[in-house]
Amino acid sequence: MVDAVTAGRGCPPWTAVLLAAAWLAAPAHAKDEPLWEYGFGIGALGYNDYRGAESSHVFPVPVPYFAYNGPLIKADQEGVRGALFSRPWVEVNLSFDATLPVSNDRTRHGMTELKPTGEAGLQFDLHVWRSDDARIKLDLRVPLREAFTFQAPPRSIGTTLTPGLKLKVADPWGHQGWKAGLYFGPLFASRRYNDYFYSVPLQNATASRPAYQAPSGYAGTQFVADMSKRFPHYWFGAFVRYDNLSGAVFEDSPLVRQENYWSAGFAFAWMIGRSSTIVQVDD
Repeated sequence: MVDAVTAGRGCPPWTAVLLAAAWLAAPAHAKDEPLWEYGFGIGALGYNDYRGAESSHVFPVPVPYFAYNGPLIKADQEGVRGALFSRPWVEVNLSFDATLPVSNDRTRHGMTELKPTGEAGLQFDLHVWRSDDARIKLDLRVPLREAFTFQAPPRSIGTTLTPGLKLKVADPWGHQGWKAGLYFGPLFASRRYNDYFYSVPLQNATASRPAYQAPSGYAGTQFVADMSKRFPHYWFGAFVRYDNLSGAVFEDSPLVRQENYWSAGFAFAWMIGRSSTIVQVDD
């Protein structure tokens, strides 16, 4: 699932080195996991067609499940990551995100339909704090990614910067095996990225949809809550995301019909196979 399905899309900002000493003093916790495992399932996804759209859709989605716990590349419910640099208090990882295609609604009628997009880049993770038992973790994440459309040939559409705070809790409320997360942070995007979603070319202007050129800068704030659990034979995950576009640089675009954006989804995946090789993974 992608950040709209993990969702929806991307994740949260700031605080600083407040409790770095506590992190360095905390004991390391790890658990045994298979090197890889895979499965397949189904879920449902509901979302506004794009941030600011007045139209929305809910539909079932296939859910391929794949987890890999290699020394450099990891893949799990938080996405695909490549560890390029790692220290007890900071990491540099590869970072990916994506958006789904958008069929034109009444607002975008007659305009070019939005292709699905992908994003790839680097993510800087500062481990701000963790509890003594490592059950609760607070990270500052700063992903910087280049975006492109999925078409032939792909087209670059600019850059995104989405710093945020990620709070992760293992075994919330004492329920063994569950994982919960909260994410909060602003979004920033280049002029070309905002242009792709919110500009109205002169040839597409109408009486109710004047021509508009989106600038670069602040693109709203996002809040994401997620929960998941790996059972012996299946995996369950769910998320809800809320974005507020008040104050965004493209707020005056005629394509922005509301300041609130919601997306949510859930998924079940049944395990099909797993590696016989067992490795230690940080919990």
